[in-house]
Amino acid sequence: MAFQGKKLISDPNDVVTEFIEGLVETYPGLQFLDGFPQVKVVLRADVSSATYNKVAVISGGGSGHEPAHAGFVGEGMLTAAICGDVFASPPVDSILAGIRAVTGPMGCLLIVTNYTGDRLNFGLAAEQAKSEGYKVEIVIVGDDCALPPPRGIAGRRGLAGTILVNKIAGAAAAAGLSLADVAAEAKRASEMVGTMGVALSVCTLPGQVTSDRLGPGKMELGLGIHGEPGAAVADLQPVDVVVSHVLKQILSTETNYVPITRGNRVVLMINGLGATPVMELMIAAGKAVPNLQLEHGLAVERVYTGSFMTSLDMAGFSISIMKADEVILKHLDATTKAPHWPVGVDGNRPPAKIPVPMPPSHSMKSDESLGRPLQLSQQGHVLEGTIEAAAEAVVNLRDRLNEWDSKVGDGDCGSTMFRGATAILEDKKKYYPLNDAAETVNEIGASIRRVMGGTSGILYHIFCKAAYAKLKASSKSGITSKQWAEALEASIAAVSKYGGATAGYRTMLDALIPAAAVLQERLSAGIDPSTAFILSSEAAIAGAESTKHMQAQAGRSTYISPEILASVPDPGAMAAAAWYRAAALAVKDMYQAS
Repeated sequence: MAFQGKKLISDPNDVVTEFIEGLVETYPGLQFLDGFPQVKVVLRADVSSATYNKVAVISGGGSGHEPAHAGFVGEGMLTAAICGDVFASPPVDSILAGIRAVTGPMGCLLIVTNYTGDRLNFGLAAEQAKSEGYKVEIVIVGDDCALPPPRGIAGRRGLAGTILVNKIAGAAAAAGLSLADVAAEAKRASEMVGTMGVALSVCTLPGQVTSDRLGPGKMELGLGIHGEPGAAVADLQPVDVVVSHVLKQILSTETNYVPITRGNRVVLMINGLGATPVMELMIAAGKAVPNLQLEHGLAVERVYTGSFMTSLDMAGFSISIMKADEVILKHLDATTKAPHWPVGVDGNRPPAKIPVPMPPSHSMKSDESLGRPLQLSQQGHVLEGTIEAAAEAVVNLRDRLNEWDSKVGDGDCGSTMFRGATAILEDKKKYYPLNDAAETVNEIGASIRRVMGGTSGILYHIFCKAAYAKLKASSKSGITSKQWAEALEASIAAVSKYGGATAGYRTMLDALIPAAAVLQERLSAGIDPSTAFILSSEAAIAGAESTKHMQAQAGRSTYISPEILASVPDPGAMAAAAWYRAAALAVKDMYQAS
């Protein structure tokens, strides 16, 4: 069902001119010609036709593909960009105005995407400019590899590979090459590149309804950047399957669109179509590079990942592959001030990954202290059973914690705690020196640090480090119940200090603070330590449950309404109460059994 598209705009008829105004306000190296709405030209602020002594490089076309082409105006790339209305070729008068504004005695090169309107309008403007005495050359870019030949007079569509051609031509012009040589470099580059796109949604033009052409679970292969239908509609596939299909299509020896064979050097561009998160684009890049290397035998010299030539708010990406040599790489690496050309991409590629440094807890200790003891002391047995019970309680609570957290947080508390608990259970078998309580607590912190992300991971690591420091000062022969209680208080103090929360903030401390208070109180009264532990765990449960009645003052829950908060307890407090209660019951059971 089609529905009105949502856009952050004022008047749909003004989107291009208002985009240009915002672009020029953002980048002081850019200007525009005062000819709105008919003339929409962005140009370098440091260039005038009267004084410019290098070849001007001009590109353009319909708007809606931002940052192309206006975002690539700058020294070392485009001298000017001609902007049409959304998905409409710019008029001849606008193109002529751009040529006149920046073209000096060295002439200008027009780089044009292969669409009928662009070819006709830029072609007529070029002929008019020549009649006025300007030196003008045109290079048409048609890098589409989605549709099989022949295509009649229409030819292959111009897609994101045009951006690479723009960069190569701009660098050649900046180096002082003649118009003929700049045009030759651009034409050669245009013949070396192939592109194919994949979309998960169609785009919505300003002021128009959103099309429902693509249903749920479908993707479109080989679509155009103006929303026109692609070569095929297929079921949505994992990204590695999609990437593999696209690369095979571009590099097909049957169509022979690009002169790339095994052993060649190439550059890769992963281009977002407007609504694709950077995360997904990077995932696609990470799949494409090894595929090109292993499946196609190509040396990937450069990777450009981002949104270069979009289709408004379309979800999806295109992949461009260009055959590379030293000249092309030199031009791609050349300095440019174009605001949307990526930085940090030039140069040779070092190894993608290096070994992870071993954590100090596993690399800076003696062999004797590293692993599990061959024989456990009584305290070692108790500590092992306590750790197992506490970790398993968290494992069993994962789904409930996620359910609670989906209402008051980001929904992953249970999954995060589960990762920590399973790591503890696994590491306990090899790394924990269970006869040494302090070192064992330190190793628990190392396990947590390794696998638990987010705030909870660092807070629990702080918790363990503070307990370790307190216990380290105690005798290694055995830790008393009083010393355990003091270590708990030190951990709570450290979490409160660095996390900023205290009692009543609706956090895990609302379980641990009352537990520590009851534990100290009962131990001071001379009660049996295991009983004191049990009573303090009841206080932990009660404290966690009481968070239903608290207004959050820390974490993501601070953004949640009181009504929603009152429906569930704090997940972090419930997790803390669960492992604390399980540990207390395990201690009591083991001492009773002995």
